[in-house]
Amino acid sequence: MELPGAGVNSNECESVSSKQEMSEEFEANTMDFLVDLPFATIDIKDDSEITDVPKVNLERSKENECNNKEQIKKRKKKRKDYQPNYFLSIPITNKEITKGIKILQNAIIRQDEQLARAMSSDGSFHITLLVMQLLNEDDVNVGIDALLELKPFVEEILQGKPLTLPFEGVDTFGNQVGFVKLAEGDHINSLLEIADAAKRTFQEKGILAGESRTFKPHLTFMKLSRLPWLRKKGVKKIDPKLYEKFIGHRFGEEVVHCIDLCSMLKKKQSNGYYHCESSIVIGELESPSSVVLQRYRREGPSWPSGDKNGGEPDDAELVRLSKRLVENAVLKAVQQYLEETQNKNKPGDGSSVKTEEADRNGTDSDNRK
Repeated sequence: MELPGAGVNSNECESVSSKQEMSEEFEANTMDFLVDLPFATIDIKDDSEITDVPKVNLERSKENECNNKEQIKKRKKKRKDYQPNYFLSIPITNKEITKGIKILQNAIIRQDEQLARAMSSDGSFHITLLVMQLLNEDDVNVGIDALLELKPFVEEILQGKPLTLPFEGVDTFGNQVGFVKLAEGDHINSLLEIADAAKRTFQEKGILAGESRTFKPHLTFMKLSRLPWLRKKGVKKIDPKLYEKFIGHRFGEEVVHCIDLCSMLKKKQSNGYYHCESSIVIGELESPSSVVLQRYRREGPSWPSGDKNGGEPDDAELVRLSKRLVENAVLKAVQQYLEETQNKNKPGDGSSVKTEEADRNGTDSDNRK
């Protein structure tokens, strides 16, 4: 008895197999290219598997198989065109951590000066939760909406508890990307849940998001891919001896306060951080200080003083800026109230016009007398 599907042409099978190999090779090449961008490693479920042919109604199954192949082609085309250009970032701002990273970077540069330009710049330290493709302003607006919808999911995961990330030790991805490791603990599970919720939320909005690799949260401090010419000079990997003194080093703890939607390609802010489209505050109410910090990250040190040379504000500066923000809001409300009150007495509401006309009539009458 001949099994269903046994009559399928062997050339077709070879063709399908060849296409699958080409697709796998393309995906591998794409991942090599994307390593230069601020990516997390997030797993994407592969939806392109072909289901078994049913044993009944063979003609209908062949028709369905053709439809499946067309859908697979469309999915593969989308994946080929998928070039992430935005990402969700957890900014790392604890001065103890950033100072420790600078010490690490300088120690490596002292051993090999040509690696200086491979280092991540000041102000750009972050953990990537999710990467995505946003092609235009409409997509960016959808991404902002998705970020806002993510907040209640994050709050449900954290249950009112702060998310503290302790950084300890150094490692690499294939001796090409150097990063500071997250110490083991429950915070890892919370971070994984948040990353999964983010991917689900953005994908449900129709946004192409995620990667094909397993998500491993990390804090990048250098990438050899920034200096491709080093390969010609024989520097093809990060030598573990360069950072061996920091393998067990404790860099400090970061309390997560916000998640930012950032652009990989737009010009960075003057403080070194990525261009930020929007943010959500994590683990606290939106206090004036958090609002100030979010606006500062979006607009850079030029806000509100106009000085573009300053670093990120410290606690005292945040308090000062918060007070100014509240004072400006109160002043604006008072001005608006006064304007509305004055508008009621301006010509146009009827009563003042009638009064003026009455005064004029009375004056004319007196003059006639």
